[in-house]
Amino acid sequence: MTFNGWIQIAIYFALILVCVKPLGLYMARVFNGERTFLTPVFRPVERGLYRICGVDEAQEQHWIAYTVGMLLFSLASFLLLYGLQRLQAVIPLFNPAGMAAVSPDSSFNTSVSFTTNTNWQGYGGETTMSYLTQMAGLTVQNFVSATVGIVLAIALVRGFARRQARTVGNFWVDLTRGVLYVMLPMSIVVCLALVALGVPQNLAAYTDAATLEGAKQVIAQGPAASQIAIKQLGTNGGGFFNANSAHPLENPNALSNLIEMWSILVISAALTYTFGVMVKNTRQGWAIFWVMSVLFFAGLTVTYWAETHGNPALTALGIDQHVSALQPGGNMEGKEVRFGITNSTIWATATTDASNGSVNSMHDSYMPFGGIIPIINIQLGEIIFGGTGSGLYGMLLFAIIAVFVAGLMVGRTPEYLGKKIEAREVKMSMLAILILPFSILGFTAIACVIQPGLSSLNNAGPHGFSEILYAFTSGTGNNGSAFAGLNANTPFYNTTIGLAMLIGRFAMIVPMMAVAGSLAAKKLVPPSAGTFPTTGTLWVGLLVGVILIMGGLTYFPALALGPVVEHFAMQAGNLF
Repeated sequence: MTFNGWIQIAIYFALILVCVKPLGLYMARVFNGERTFLTPVFRPVERGLYRICGVDEAQEQHWIAYTVGMLLFSLASFLLLYGLQRLQAVIPLFNPAGMAAVSPDSSFNTSVSFTTNTNWQGYGGETTMSYLTQMAGLTVQNFVSATVGIVLAIALVRGFARRQARTVGNFWVDLTRGVLYVMLPMSIVVCLALVALGVPQNLAAYTDAATLEGAKQVIAQGPAASQIAIKQLGTNGGGFFNANSAHPLENPNALSNLIEMWSILVISAALTYTFGVMVKNTRQGWAIFWVMSVLFFAGLTVTYWAETHGNPALTALGIDQHVSALQPGGNMEGKEVRFGITNSTIWATATTDASNGSVNSMHDSYMPFGGIIPIINIQLGEIIFGGTGSGLYGMLLFAIIAVFVAGLMVGRTPEYLGKKIEAREVKMSMLAILILPFSILGFTAIACVIQPGLSSLNNAGPHGFSEILYAFTSGTGNNGSAFAGLNANTPFYNTTIGLAMLIGRFAMIVPMMAVAGSLAAKKLVPPSAGTFPTTGTLWVGLLVGVILIMGGLTYFPALALGPVVEHFAMQAGNLF
């Protein structure tokens, strides 16, 4: 750990922090239907889309209708993307490399993955997908699946903000505004920046190049910048190229690396201020932001420490792993040498705090305590800023549990934002939270005892277990990253991880929307002397404690079998 490294971390966080208020305020105005500086540009387009689709923007929906609309839209997205992959060999458009049809199990897995905003990829993008599939399929889903997460969070926020209401908004209106006013303009700006820095954006055929040794190398081309911009901003993750953001054409230099890392968290962080504006108490939004920030720095510190201290087995062999003018020090295995340990660990932490999953280094090569943090970040529900929208509504579900705990302490009905939190809200919140470990631990247990699960392992012992645990953690958490030592492009893993992605996305959303509908129907209760304050340091500490205790009780036994035992075995010199 170096002073220079901490300066880089501080700069990164500062760039996120300065965007929270202006972007958060802008999004609040968008979803409240207020005028913004982009209204003259996009309002005619918005009205036209409503006329074409037959949407009455003044007609709001009950939470059930809102949820059904979201589910039907996601089903249509899945079917269209599946068909595009299966038919890409016979569609003559934008397929200069002559890509064959994608297999049924891989098409199923990828369609589920991009529809659920997971972007888990069991394939190499430049060797599997045509330009048409990348643009009309994957990139489109990057826009709409990310926006679905945002509008669901907005629906829950409206549940807190409204009194005795039967509706939580209109799904089709929220989706349209989210894409037009938030995702599209931000993606255009980031895309142009990446193109200027050297990221390809073309429809050219792949380039045949001769290496210095005289060999032939095929260099992939394509509309990469447009997909990379939205995959980062929408916390979708994945990659246009197989090597993801470690690929020099996807992430050419230090500036592109900073822009892409900034894009991962900026919208999710700003949504906390959107929350504060919409409930008419910005201190509530800042409290949620600082809870996320505390957990972010805790995880980043552990990962940064583990990677800069290096591998004790190499130290025992007399290999110098200290930082000096001639070497970066620490554990450089799997790291991108252009960016070093600091930027690799920032990315690894941010991408798993969010439901992003893109990488600029290989998590499978991290030290055990460096790799455990990405796993924990996802297992906590990716609420540390989290995915676009999904991080906020996941954190608010934990907030409901935290005020319930606080109510038990003082012996009165808990309240949050002027709403009494009763049995229905607590039960639905717990159901939404417990769905994740049900899928993660259940599928991991199955994969560890049957041959189709074990046959994909390249590593035995606790590290192999960690690879399986990470795969189902990533799938259920709609993250998409992986330890990568596991061959997941098999019928068993394509199917089971696909099911895990569906469970992690939609089985959590339904009870969360039930909470939104229940809260919207409640009347506001004025604060009293017994109301637990939810804006100060005490509240931040309580919410952080509830999150960590629930996560520890749920996942520690599984983590002890993988990264924890691997760490102590490594310290003892008994490498697996």
